[in-house]
Amino acid sequence: MTYNIDVKELKKLSPNLKFGDRVILSGTVYTARDAAHKRIFELIKEGKNLPFDLKNSVIYYAGPTPAPDNLPIGSCGPTTSCRMDTYTPLLLDMGLCATIGKGERNKDVIDAIIRNKSVYLCAIGGAGALAASHIKKCEVIAFDDLGCESIKKLLFDSFPLIVGIDCCGGNIFKR
Repeated sequence: MTYNIDVKELKKLSPNLKFGDRVILSGTVYTARDAAHKRIFELIKEGKNLPFDLKNSVIYYAGPTPAPDNLPIGSCGPTTSCRMDTYTPLLLDMGLCATIGKGERNKDVIDAIIRNKSVYLCAIGGAGALAASHIKKCEVIAFDDLGCESIKKLLFDSFPLIVGIDCCGGNIFKR
């Protein structure tokens, strides 16, 4: 099945999504990779404010390249998600709605997806230029010193994804 979904509706619709479904996602999404996750965890540990509200937000595991002239972003393909598995359960427990990346997730992440009725969405690896064509705006919002790994606020427009793990534990990698 294919769903056209705005990020604002994703949490409400996630119980309807099943592994293998296609999702065309539009709305605000945040990038964060390894180094940014480490800093987010330091902020949580110190009781400080995070760069964005986790509640009903989506993190895209990506480190976009610099934008060429007249484009909002350079190549923006997904990063291997398992590198963030240590951090993901707590972020989901704190209200994160979904993550986007590529590859399998560990049992703790799958359990957190089920517990929080969240979803893991997969982007097509190796298609960073195609992915970038569905991003209409890009703004660095935190950790600028991390370069491509800074946290960015992206505006997706009909970004093509596949449900990798649904909120019932259905898993495209275990077919």
